[in-house]
Amino acid sequence: MKNSIHPVVQILIWVLLTLLLQRINASALFLCSVGLFVVTLKVGAQKFLTLLRRTRWVLFSLLLIYGYTTPGVALVQSFGLASPTREGVFDGLMQLGRLLCALAGLAILLSRLSQAQLMGGIVGLMSPLCWLGISRERFAVRLALTLENAEVAMQKTASHWHSAIADALVPTHNGVAQIELRMQAWRWLDTLLLFACMALLMGVW
Repeated sequence: MKNSIHPVVQILIWVLLTLLLQRINASALFLCSVGLFVVTLKVGAQKFLTLLRRTRWVLFSLLLIYGYTTPGVALVQSFGLASPTREGVFDGLMQLGRLLCALAGLAILLSRLSQAQLMGGIVGLMSPLCWLGISRERFAVRLALTLENAEVAMQKTASHWHSAIADALVPTHNGVAQIELRMQAWRWLDTLLLFACMALLMGVW
C-alpha cells in the first residue's frame, strides 16, 4: 500500500539514504542512481523534474567548483590552466550523483506522503523537543508557514524578481488558518525497516 510505512520511518529512510550516499564508491553510486531513477520515474517523475529545475544552477555550480578547485591533471591539456582537472571532474560528478540521488529520494518521499502526513512525520521526529519544554505543535505551525511562504516565493518567475523582493519585504498576516496533522499508528514493520536501514548504514560506514 502507498502509505503502509509510517511517515517517520519514510523520512528517516531518506535521511539514512543521504548519509549512505557519502560512503559508497563510484560503482555502487551508479547502481544506486539507476535504481532510484527508475523508481522515481514511476512514482514521482513530476516532483523530481520540479526539484531539478529549482536546483539546476546549484548542480551546475557544484560541478564547476570541483572541476576548477581540485588539484590534478588538466582534463584538456591544450587549455592549460583554463581546463578543469580530471580529479576535479571526477569528484564533481561523484558529488553531483550523490545530490541527484538525494533529490530522487526526496521526490519519492514527497510523492508518497501528503502534506498532512509529511507534517505528522516531522512532528513525530520532533518528539524529543518535549523533553526540553519546546512545543512540537508550535514548531509544526512555524514550519508550515515557512513552507507555505517558500512555495509561493519559488513559484515566482525570474522575470518578476523585483516584485518578488518587494513582496518579501512586506510583512504578511495571511497564513494557514488550520493545519492538519495525520498521525499514523506505529507497526512492527516500521521498527523492522528502521533497524534494517540503521544496520545497513552502520555496516557501510
